[in-house]
Amino acid sequence: MMKKSAILSGLLILLFSVAFSQEQDELTITKEKNRTRQTGEIQTLLGNHQPGGGYGAFSFGYSSIDNRNAVLFGGKVAWIASHFIGFGFGGTGFINEFHYEPLLDRDVALTGGYGGLYIEPILMPRYPVHMSFPVLFGAGGISYVSKNPDQNNNFIEDSEAFLLIEPGAELEINLTRHFRFACGVSYRFPTPFDVGTTGSAVVSSESLKGLSYTVTFKFGKF
Repeated sequence: MMKKSAILSGLLILLFSVAFSQEQDELTITKEKNRTRQTGEIQTLLGNHQPGGGYGAFSFGYSSIDNRNAVLFGGKVAWIASHFIGFGFGGTGFINEFHYEPLLDRDVALTGGYGGLYIEPILMPRYPVHMSFPVLFGAGGISYVSKNPDQNNNFIEDSEAFLLIEPGAELEINLTRHFRFACGVSYRFPTPFDVGTTGSAVVSSESLKGLSYTVTFKFGKF
């Protein structure tokens, strides 16, 4: 019974906090509209004299590509409008683990990268812990790489290009005014491709489709 009461109380406090925050934002918006009418300024979708900022970030992550463990690494830069939505550019590189391919009698791996435009709605950014929902619209390339055991170097057997959409969700923590740490998950949706050569296993775009798990370090003005 006490647990139910505690949970109910917590939910009521959260709802009250959100409602109070929204009320304050509405009052600010109303004052801004009244001032704009008086001065005759041009109105914009994002509002007049709204606080803005920006940040740079780098990230590391894990995914499964072609049913093999893969390492991810990336970065992005973004401009934040009114604390609640970010626009920017970013990219991600990847490589999965080398494994023996009997058709080539060599170790092979998939490697590549993609990048493009980010749009990132941010939910309740003033709270120490909050959510963001970045979506990437971009393009990239993937290579089928083999390792020469005699010369100890890599050889690109084949490469293909693709378009990609990658929606995601991140749990962000405001560690300081200018530093945020985020844990996120996203899902890659590439356009169709086949990469491989005659005498090797051909890999389709299904190998790249899947979840990514990342940690991101963000530095800037939020």
